[in-house]
Amino acid sequence: EPEPRTICSGLRAYYPEATELEGRSVCVLANLAARKMAGVSSDGMVMCASSEVDGVVKFLEPPAGANPGDRVSFEGLPNVEPAGKKKASKICEKVVFGGRLVTVGDGAATFQGEAAMVVESKGPVTAPVPAGYTIS
Repeated sequence: EPEPRTICSGLRAYYPEATELEGRSVCVLANLAARKMAGVSSDGMVMCASSEVDGVVKFLEPPAGANPGDRVSFEGLPNVEPAGKKKASKICEKVVFGGRLVTVGDGAATFQGEAAMVVESKGPVTAPVPAGYTIS
């Protein structure tokens, strides 16, 4: 991309110190329509695993060796290119906000507990949480 993205999130309560964020690699859902948050245009969504039961929220972490901009996909599922950001936002509502992304095992990110979220030829996307956390 020609310029860095501005991405707003509601994560201050979970990561109160800037040092917990600086230089960190995270997974971002980038093909969404821009959305105003606190008066600022946000051009994506930081992906996190969370549990309403214990109030924990942790970033999804790309595998070692992943580079900014590497594409994330689900093993065994076809990559579908939505026709525009509005269409991608509708898919996101069904998949991400529909509770279909969850952690299994030692925090591996999956679609419906089966198809692993991966960065091609680099490895799985994970979060430092146990199984059963919802990803959004």
